[in-house]
Amino acid sequence: MAYLFDTDAISELFRKRPAPVYVRWLAGVPREHQFASAVTVGELYRGAFRSEERIRHLKNIEERVLPAVTVLPFDAAVARSYGELHAALEAAGGPLADADVQIAATALHHGLTLVTGNLRHFRRVPGLLIEPVLADSREKPR
Repeated sequence: MAYLFDTDAISELFRKRPAPVYVRWLAGVPREHQFASAVTVGELYRGAFRSEERIRHLKNIEERVLPAVTVLPFDAAVARSYGELHAALEAAGGPLADADVQIAATALHHGLTLVTGNLRHFRRVPGLLIEPVLADSREKPR
């Protein structure tokens, strides 16, 4: 199975204590099955440029993230999927943030399973396959 990583799924790895279950799961995913949307990369860069630790974050993106995933463009074909999905979500009672819809459209267009900790938003996307390992690894024990 191939995966598209949402921004939070990539950012998790740069936390002081990333979720161990998620890190172990990710170690078992072959490099050729790891993808990110150009939109996600843009969100990572935005966060880096807003951070007081800009240099460290830029270095992480350019030396750790970009070599580890295949970045998929937001091209005309994905833009069409985005437009269709956005319209469907609006008709169903309210769209997601544009970046989330763009990321979901990228996953749908390429037939990828989305890895995200944001299940509440993305479960509203019809037909989107979601790997919940990140969200599950963040849940507090009961």
